[in-house]
Amino acid sequence: MSEPSDIENDDDESFVEATLTEAIENQIESGDPAVAKAVFNKLTLVGYERDDILNLMAHVLAIEIDNMLTGDRDFDGEWYEAALRALPELPPEAGQGDIDEA
Repeated sequence: MSEPSDIENDDDESFVEATLTEAIENQIESGDPAVAKAVFNKLTLVGYERDDILNLMAHVLAIEIDNMLTGDRDFDGEWYEAALRALPELPPEAGQGDIDEA
């Protein structure tokens, strides 16, 4: 039987994943930022499944949120856009200087 903390961690991870995915869906639907819908459409056209696209995009958002919290700074829209445009290649987990403008 799992320890209660294991269950809580799984619940927390599920909540975070669902929240990030919902944020991406809202960005795509609203067109804000416009790059979200463009990247979603690009990845759809090259054959990625919807769930895989949302997971990739949510991963990018999670990295940026982590970088915001770690660096105690505002959201970096330029980095976020560049990282989304680089998909399906994921950005590095830490730091931001390694994303090439696509």
